[in-house]
Amino acid sequence: MSAPTSAGPADAGSTGAGPTGVWADVVGQEAAVAQFRRAASPEGSLAQAWLITGPPGSGRSTAARAFAATLQCETGEGCGHCHACRTVLAGTHPDVTAVATDKLSISKEEVRSLVLTAQRSPATGAHRVIIIEDADRMSAGTFNVLLKSIEEPPPHTVWMLCAPSAEDLAPTIRSRCRVVTLAIPRPSDVAELLVRRDGADPDLAERAALAAQGHIGLALRYATQPGALEAREESARTLLGLRSSGQAVLAAGTLVERANAEAAATADDVAAKEKERFLRSAGIEDGKVPPSLRSQMRQLEDDAKRRRTRLVRDVLDRYLLDAHSVLRDVLVLQLGTGAELVNPGVREEIVHAAEGGDPQVTLALLDAVQQARTRIAGNVPPLLATEALLARIAVRAG
Repeated sequence: MSAPTSAGPADAGSTGAGPTGVWADVVGQEAAVAQFRRAASPEGSLAQAWLITGPPGSGRSTAARAFAATLQCETGEGCGHCHACRTVLAGTHPDVTAVATDKLSISKEEVRSLVLTAQRSPATGAHRVIIIEDADRMSAGTFNVLLKSIEEPPPHTVWMLCAPSAEDLAPTIRSRCRVVTLAIPRPSDVAELLVRRDGADPDLAERAALAAQGHIGLALRYATQPGALEAREESARTLLGLRSSGQAVLAAGTLVERANAEAAATADDVAAKEKERFLRSAGIEDGKVPPSLRSQMRQLEDDAKRRRTRLVRDVLDRYLLDAHSVLRDVLVLQLGTGAELVNPGVREEIVHAAEGGDPQVTLALLDAVQQARTRIAGNVPPLLATEALLARIAVRAG
């Protein structure tokens, strides 16, 4: 379980039609924000268990933190200025516990710790708030550990579970939660956020928001990491240029190698920081772990392996979503819908593919991308799943 992630205070002085205060970074979610605000108001009905759902990158955890800040706000409005609002958004409020995981799953032991935390009375605020940002990564057994606390929480405890969809949670859990579903943010809203919050160039922010298809985290990556958007467009050209099974096999190998390298770099960095934190907390300065602590060190190493496995899947899933967007653009031109292209930087290649293809074949390839994503998530070896997909695309174009 990772430490709470940090976020800077929202700009309560933001202008425009969008939300302000702690809600300033919850973009394109007007209906959900209104529902949260009503529940937090003195006249509202505050449920003690919430399930916040929405597509990846739609801002589920951001919305949960803003809701938590509103519940703790000294003005009751989520002003963004008071000490309570600022500490909730910074991840340092004593009565708000926000948990995320980059491992394959959340363990029973981690959830038991959260249940114990939920039993404590608030120290300074009006509520004890527990946010689980990756609730879909709990097993059936782990859900059972959580169930009793969700059914009968202490009077001042509020649970907030975040997941892509309600179906990702056990029926016994979701039936006891008030569900709020987030929409895919409009590209214009995402671009405005990147410019206002992150200082991105407006033109680049617009391109990044289109390419990310409403995924705020990806849009930020494309807008702020040098070469990220260009690398995405080069991958699109490679995809559309496949003409043989041999090319597909080589391209799949390159793709998986890149995913492994990117995942390893991130996982190794996290593992090194966790090891350093462990050694420091144990008072070990020479790096020699005594026998009594070696089991804990092995647990850190096992967590690192699971984290890397999960990250490889996540990176490959991002690549497959990119492939899906390219094929979607091809289909848009084939059907003449007039919809805006997600990948305008490779328009010429998309036009060429559309002119030489059949819409029915493109639809079948879009389904094949989704199947590949499902297979990888279901533990099919990533290389095999990726080779099979790219070979189908190459056969279509060959």
